[in-house]
Amino acid sequence: MTHLLNLLAAIALLVWGTHLVRKDTLRVLGANLRRVLAQSVSHRFNAMASGIGVTALVQSSTATALIISAFVGQGLMALPSALAVMLGADLGTSLMALVFSRDLSWLSPLFIFCGVVLFIARQSTNVGYVGRIFIGLGLMLLALSLVRGAATELTQAPAVRALLASLGSDRLLEITLGAALSVLSYSSLAIVLLTATLASTQVIPVDVALGLVLGANLGSGLLAVLTTLGGPVEVRQVPLGNLIFKVLGIALMAPLAGVWLHHATPLLPDVATVVVLFHLTFNVIVSVIFIGLTDVVARVVTFFLPKPISNNLNGRQRHLDPSALATPSVALSCAVREAMHQSDVVETMLRGVADVIKNNDMAMAKALQKMDDTVDELYSDIKYYLTKISRESLSEKEAHRWAEIISFTINMEQIGDIIERVLGDIEKKKIKAGRNFSEAGMAEITALHGQLVDNLRLGMSVFLNANVRDARKLLEEKTRFRDMELAYAANHLNRLSDNTLQSIETSSLHLDLISDLKRINSHISSIAYPILDSVGALEPSRLRPTSPSHP
Repeated sequence: MTHLLNLLAAIALLVWGTHLVRKDTLRVLGANLRRVLAQSVSHRFNAMASGIGVTALVQSSTATALIISAFVGQGLMALPSALAVMLGADLGTSLMALVFSRDLSWLSPLFIFCGVVLFIARQSTNVGYVGRIFIGLGLMLLALSLVRGAATELTQAPAVRALLASLGSDRLLEITLGAALSVLSYSSLAIVLLTATLASTQVIPVDVALGLVLGANLGSGLLAVLTTLGGPVEVRQVPLGNLIFKVLGIALMAPLAGVWLHHATPLLPDVATVVVLFHLTFNVIVSVIFIGLTDVVARVVTFFLPKPISNNLNGRQRHLDPSALATPSVALSCAVREAMHQSDVVETMLRGVADVIKNNDMAMAKALQKMDDTVDELYSDIKYYLTKISRESLSEKEAHRWAEIISFTINMEQIGDIIERVLGDIEKKKIKAGRNFSEAGMAEITALHGQLVDNLRLGMSVFLNANVRDARKLLEEKTRFRDMELAYAANHLNRLSDNTLQSIETSSLHLDLISDLKRINSHISSIAYPILDSVGALEPSRLRPTSPSHP
């Protein structure tokens, strides 16, 4: 019982080490890996090469599948190119299995020691996350060593030897078991390494090990499909296409496993190498055969998962891709795109205010007021989506961007509420009352409104590009807008003193309107604060320090 418990603990440690490496590599290099993948779409062989490199780093073809699925869902990558990347991803994880199958246990203490030192010295920084990657690598190597030791001890028991002697090869059962283990452990790499180790210590026959390896490959494809089940159709197409590759590859290689075993065993030094090279050979053959068929498989996938005519909100494609949540840098990009749509709706509402005032258009006022429901819904969706991103997996820069997105969407939601109320006042106090602004008053409101639209567009640019110079300019425009508002309010009071009839009739609405436009501008200017605060460009307070003589 003790030896069995030791074996299970070593397996758990192997899975945990793989998880650490995958998670922290994505945390440190997520944005760069995303850029490499996005730039590899020009040619299918370039796409496959990028898949090999990225997956070799993150040690998870499933993680790569989720990134690529998000790209396809956002329209940044065509499905055939994405499928080519996935062929490379499977090849990359098989190469890493070959590396880890060597006896590198002597590196385990070095990796763990260096990792702990880096992590303790610089926690919550990229250096600390690199330390966690080293810890994960060290734990993987240590776990493989423990698996070998525990398995060797376990096979010495007479009962286990009798059980192993009675085992026969059932290929379908082996594939099913290997697939189930990969899904449960969230890592086909860990299962392949475990299988190779168990085969080398004679816990399982080599022929059984080859069946488990085929199952592990199938499991990695199933895992990506299961992970993206709740996503849009475009997101689910990539895992399905990759699963088709794997099923066809298994159908081709399963009958040839015995041939491989017969010819490879005499040429290779040990059983573990036989197993991991079979895994590598499987993925090489699948890549070579199917790299030229990515367009065909893409058409098959599109036939079974056709793009819906409408997968949208109010006729618009959504950007909040659930499958992207596993990769924070991609998820933040999704949130930014949705936030930009929210600001587009707000801009439409703001521009429409001028037409409602000039043309007394009641129908337009109603339509624009109804758009605030869309703004509120988008705000709720973005906020909920961001809360599902693990804050621990964000780098310092990504955490700042997370806060900027939240701040931006809050400001847009509040601007929408103000515009809705302004439209209600115009409808009640101007259109229904049959009143009009004076010519001078209308010119001032038009000038303020035009400046406000310009500031909103500048604020959207500041949010999108995080440009410090534009952020400074936006705050300068806030001061200019305040001066305009004060001057126009004074002009209106002068017209009241001159007993201008139209100014007297619309005085309440006029003053409320320019005050509300100022409030909107304050929310727009708030977009600049997180960007300027991140570079230390803000003063702690606008108050001047008091002198002793003026307490």
